[in-house]
Amino acid sequence: MTIADAPARLAAAADASLRWHPGGPYDLRRTLGILMRGNGDPSFSSRPDGLWMAFTTPDGPVTLRLTVADDRAGSPTDRAGSAPDGGPCIDAQAWGPGSGAALAALPRLLGAGDDWSAFDEPSFAATLPRMVREARRRNPEVRLPSTGRMVDSLVPTILEQKVTVIEARRGFRYLMYRHGTPAPGAGTVAPPGLLVRPTAEGWLRVPSWEWHRAGVGPQRSATVMRALRSAVALERLAALPAAEAAAKMQTIPGIGVWTAAEVVQRTHGCPDSIAVGDYHLAAYVGAALTGRRTDDAGMLALLEPWAGHRQRVVRMLGLSGFRKPTFGPRMTIQDHRAH
Repeated sequence: MTIADAPARLAAAADASLRWHPGGPYDLRRTLGILMRGNGDPSFSSRPDGLWMAFTTPDGPVTLRLTVADDRAGSPTDRAGSAPDGGPCIDAQAWGPGSGAALAALPRLLGAGDDWSAFDEPSFAATLPRMVREARRRNPEVRLPSTGRMVDSLVPTILEQKVTVIEARRGFRYLMYRHGTPAPGAGTVAPPGLLVRPTAEGWLRVPSWEWHRAGVGPQRSATVMRALRSAVALERLAALPAAEAAAKMQTIPGIGVWTAAEVVQRTHGCPDSIAVGDYHLAAYVGAALTGRRTDDAGMLALLEPWAGHRQRVVRMLGLSGFRKPTFGPRMTIQDHRAH
């Protein structure tokens, strides 16, 4: 079996397959990159043979392999939409009991419901800063994904509260390796070491000393436990509008506007949610748009003219190549893990 034969072999071995047409330019890795908790996230694997991911659906766990294909090559798989111009499409193969549910939700996951037409409308685009317009011109293929999986997004977001990203992702990886479960087909059809994040029940079974060893303080672990005791109600928020889902999340003690915004950006593909309270974001937006750092109130005032699309503006700023000056105080990286 040669390397060239691998895609056909994987497609033939899949429990279910689907071809989806974005209907325009599309960048798979940049679209889904926001869902990864760093390059070391064990529930993702980016390889030459595709972008692999593993997660839990209402029907059980699934392993998903995604590749960009050319529709002119044809495909024996089922189809979602049409591409009369033979444009790019996404081929998906799934393994595991959650295969059917995962493929049914695939277009939403890949950003099918993310409509940039109002943002790209000339009269609106003319109001945008040149930096944002240019970034959008260079990145027309980026979409905002919608997972619809509340627990999967909420737990790692809570772990990122009040600590550096490095600390949070280190703790998340530790907990994944200790309490995640092997993805369907891992080590055979799927990459070895690919893991499914714990379910709500799995997170609730993590003992206190494991949170401590992961460097997750009692305030954050208690927030996870408190939220997941209402996991069924929490998952129902995926069906609500993003603003309503975010407001209901904030009724849980320990979940504030920052956490809710970070979650609905991923679960709902919300084009407007802004992570107020982020350690770096306000200063970054201020420096990018005015040349001066600002606070949360200043950031919201700067973004107000583009209400409804503020997250799109922030994403384009991030893709613009702009880097905030690094002088000034930084958040100290600490190792809270038990030794």
